[in-house]
Amino acid sequence: MNPILRNILAVIAGVVVGGAVNMGLVMISGHIIPPPEGADNTTMEGLKASLHLFQPKHFLFPFLAHALGTFFGALITALFAANRKTMLALLIGVVFLVGGIANIVMLPSPLWFTLVDLVGAYIPMAYLASRLVRK
Repeated sequence: MNPILRNILAVIAGVVVGGAVNMGLVMISGHIIPPPEGADNTTMEGLKASLHLFQPKHFLFPFLAHALGTFFGALITALFAANRKTMLALLIGVVFLVGGIANIVMLPSPLWFTLVDLVGAYIPMAYLASRLVRK
């Protein structure tokens, strides 16, 4: 297969797999750590209105969703890329970082979570995935 086409398909697969992992974790999070009393997680408006009720434990699964979604997306990309595996894995990290920034703009979160999420969930996880594939 043409290496350029293979790299493009690897990036697309990484975005799809990473997005699926992210959404899967977000969907099960409420069953493992129930939202606070009175919180409406079904709409963006309801979530914005009830975010002040959230405790640190309620931010665990969003962080895991962002970190593991990025990790598995970058891992798939690095595994299937023809070349430039680290660069393409980091591209997945950047794509998910842009999504994380958009999420923070749409749904303001506590500063501590914003910092931990943006600094720890995207680029470091993509880099870790690329390092695992290179070994």
